[in-house]
Amino acid sequence: MISRLHPSCPLSRPHYWVNPNMMLSCWEIESTSWKGHLFEYEGKESDLVVRFCKDVESRSQTGYVDFGRFDTYNHFVAGSGRVNFVQGFYEGDLMNCEQSYNKLGRTAQVNIICGSCLSRQCKGELGCICSVTYESSCRVIVELAIPCEKRGPRVFEGFTIGFHPRSWEIVYNGMTQPGFEKSHNEYRFSTEQIRVTLHMTAVASLSNLVQKPTVKVLPRTGLEVHLSGSGASGTPPTTLSPTVLTVDWTCKKVHTTPYEVEITIPVENYDPVKFTLTKMCDHKQDDGKETMKGWAIFGILSCIFFVSLTLFCCGGFIYKSGAQNQHGLDALPGMTYLSAFLQTVSGGGQGYQRAEESNNPFIPAAQGAGRTEVRYGSI
Repeated sequence: MISRLHPSCPLSRPHYWVNPNMMLSCWEIESTSWKGHLFEYEGKESDLVVRFCKDVESRSQTGYVDFGRFDTYNHFVAGSGRVNFVQGFYEGDLMNCEQSYNKLGRTAQVNIICGSCLSRQCKGELGCICSVTYESSCRVIVELAIPCEKRGPRVFEGFTIGFHPRSWEIVYNGMTQPGFEKSHNEYRFSTEQIRVTLHMTAVASLSNLVQKPTVKVLPRTGLEVHLSGSGASGTPPTTLSPTVLTVDWTCKKVHTTPYEVEITIPVENYDPVKFTLTKMCDHKQDDGKETMKGWAIFGILSCIFFVSLTLFCCGGFIYKSGAQNQHGLDALPGMTYLSAFLQTVSGGGQGYQRAEESNNPFIPAAQGAGRTEVRYGSI
């Protein structure tokens, strides 16, 4: 009934809260002084005793009469009017109450009020029983008041977190689910699970209240955790566009007990949503940085190889195209530019004729002064 994670009505002692609009279960007060706390009501013929998450009993000089025990599969449900919660107790004594088809025996219904009794003042710090009504010898209705410091919406309703876009294994309607409110061996992840992807949804009109999550690891060293994705950057989650929160964790140190990863998601004007993921580290893991570095070097070398090969092929093609009709020294790469340079330096007036031109019988001697000669110059 009392939630440490999702308050709506903070109690005076101890400082826990009650949410009058949500369904709660007894695992949320497992480690508090509320579980099993005894509330006693003095009646004329017998006294009635209510113990949170335990049982309801009628006590008199003739003995105890059991009006039911709390069923772990039945949660606290929201009430109406002044009643904030309703907790049922089932399968009490069957004596003279075995006529029901489901053999529940005596049953009790406890209506819990976040406030004070109208008819009496509570003496105890944790509250008191306001009234007791026997519908029959087999059923009793109890009204129980719990003092509160203040009221107000503390649970971020409509907010869910699950392993799929339309699931809520971790957080349902703003409430952290059993198995993720603290470390549980039954819900731990194996060493080989190097990444967990979570999907978050919220009511569109309130989605902008969700802020960036934070993470805390216990023990502090040995497990490297990194949050990424749209959920890590604070993108507003909606039911139509869930945000993704990716948890990358790498075992840097072997640990005999599981590592606890507590993720806190702040919500403006509401209490933060908290849940715990648990991971085993049976052996060390490589975070993949060295592998990525190797692939990066391979990619750079491959790029250099392909660029060089392309330039070589293009250069060969250009050379073949330009030198296919040239012979001798002119066929050498760059000889054209070298000859022009030497001709410029030597003044361009002297030089030697090509051997093939001087021996060409079809060139008249009278045209020798007018033809263009290729000279290799002399320095």
